[in-house]
Amino acid sequence: MRSDDADHWSYHLRRKRRTPVWLSLVWRISLAFGMIGVALAVHWFDRDGLRQSSGEPISFADVLYFTMITVTTVGYGDIVPVTQQARLFDTFVVTPIRLFVWLIFLGTAYDFLLRRVWERWRMKVIQRHLEGHVVVAGYGTSGSEAVNELIRRGADPNTIVVIDESASALRAAEGCGATVMEGNATRNAALEAVKIDCASALIVSAGRDDTSILIVLTARRLSPSVPISVVIRSEDNEAIAHQAGADTVINPASFAGLLLAGSTHGAHLAEYMADLAASGGRVALHERTVTEAEIGTRLADIETGLGHRIYRNGKCFGFWEPEAARLIEGDTIIEVIPRVARYQA
Repeated sequence: MRSDDADHWSYHLRRKRRTPVWLSLVWRISLAFGMIGVALAVHWFDRDGLRQSSGEPISFADVLYFTMITVTTVGYGDIVPVTQQARLFDTFVVTPIRLFVWLIFLGTAYDFLLRRVWERWRMKVIQRHLEGHVVVAGYGTSGSEAVNELIRRGADPNTIVVIDESASALRAAEGCGATVMEGNATRNAALEAVKIDCASALIVSAGRDDTSILIVLTARRLSPSVPISVVIRSEDNEAIAHQAGADTVINPASFAGLLLAGSTHGAHLAEYMADLAASGGRVALHERTVTEAEIGTRLADIETGLGHRIYRNGKCFGFWEPEAARLIEGDTIIEVIPRVARYQA
């Protein structure tokens, strides 16, 4: 990721337009000219119903002039309809066409001039009110998979904010419906612009370990409590990432190695681990706080799923350990539940 000057960098959120700009413009121009063409054709075929103040015969140029003037204004009176049929056509057809053409022109002016101002203002409003969103720093292979998995698990794409410096990566993220921002996530200004202090989580996948760790350091200084997950490719850097403030450090190569090694000890072990991790699996891992009704009971007695471990005062205890025999207030439970129940929780 390239460096930038935080004092001179302007960060703006954006979302994908549903209709391409060129297609919208072509469609509006075609519609306007189509309606004008209808009026021109009828005026030409009914030119006997028109009369010039000079008394000269009506030519095609006169019809073209009369049509354009009538559609865009109320006319100058040098050419007027004189028959009842021509007057009725101007009343019930040309007048609505005039209104539609003006609406098209005004709508186009709004879309291509005022809309940009409006969109920028709207994004600033969204930016000011961001809360509970997920920030994804880096939209490479791991970052894009994380966004897709969040959406598959039911997350609203509008609650996902992607930061990247690659235009192609941002276009791909916009295609998923995410809010995007071009910027350098190692800089304070970029993370402040996406309200990192109000985010529910930060996913870091910058492609380089040193850049990812620097993003973690920056984010942790700005938001001491935001949960941070980071992709680290070198095992030597995992401890450094934890020291920088990451809550979860994931090494894709190590995880793949776990699956491969597990497959040698049983044909279904790797399948089950993948089942737990993927959104399309039959079961899911679920983390939650112990409920008031569960205080004093055993981990094995919870009814929402199969309890595997608890986290108490920063320590981890498995279901077989004595601490799991009695749940206390403040415990965090890790359980395996059916996939349907995961979405209902």
